[in-house]
Amino acid sequence: MSVSAFSTAHRSSVVGTLRAAGCVFAEDEAELILSTARTPAEAAAMVERRAAGLPLEHVLGWAEFRGLRIAVDPGVFVPRRRTEFLVGQAAELAELAGRAAVVVDLCCGSGALGAALAAGLDRVELYAADIDPAAVRCARRNVADAGGHVYEGDLYDPLPDTLRGRVGILLANVPYVPTEEVGLLPAEARVHEARVALDGGADGLDVLRRVTEEAPAWLAPGGHLLFETSEGQVSAAVDAVERAGLAARVVSDEEMYATVVIGTWWGPGSSGISGEGHGGGGIGG
Repeated sequence: MSVSAFSTAHRSSVVGTLRAAGCVFAEDEAELILSTARTPAEAAAMVERRAAGLPLEHVLGWAEFRGLRIAVDPGVFVPRRRTEFLVGQAAELAELAGRAAVVVDLCCGSGALGAALAAGLDRVELYAADIDPAAVRCARRNVADAGGHVYEGDLYDPLPDTLRGRVGILLANVPYVPTEEVGLLPAEARVHEARVALDGGADGLDVLRRVTEEAPAWLAPGGHLLFETSEGQVSAAVDAVERAGLAARVVSDEEMYATVVIGTWWGPGSSGISGEGHGGGGIGG
């Protein structure tokens, strides 16, 4: 149903209920719920779930990400708006290559990153993987338009061996919250999203280190690994990238509160100290 199908009194009631539940953007959320619901009964149920604390995206069944409606099922990690910056960086690198991009989206969750990147490229070969079965089911729907393939398993384990040495863009939306800080997260994340998508181990970088260690085996020469991290973790994250033999650089966007580390693989024998002297770069194929 459209929002106009509901009476003004009904809309006001929904806004009041959401505001009373502590929703800061009650008016905006009411518009989204009423435009998504197919019947008044469904709208009432959605409002009840939202008022009970369910993330808005799980209530709606979708999240907006780089202009796309990404399906998000209950329990699946909700793509953050700040992560759009990471996808933008990946898109620039893929466009510089000027040829079909071989993209892998690790820890893919809903598949939002891979789907959004593919949507902006003319030619792409997309693969994704996640250890959470619910996320895999969700991602398969979201990458279908791009002809993407989604695998269930731990990091690189389920990927086909034919991808080794071919990957041009490796997106790794790894969990990076230190274990002891997971309990400090907002309830919407802490209660309603899979812990495996949040908990990055003692210092938050356990999964990242595993990703960087194996990245050279999968990246094509000139290929790039991109991941998000916190400002306080940048030094340790860069160290992990360079120890794996990749050249690291850090890019950030203060407005989006986003910090992204880009590691570039120049092949065996590269120092992994700095990518400043390199230009161009392949994107697989």
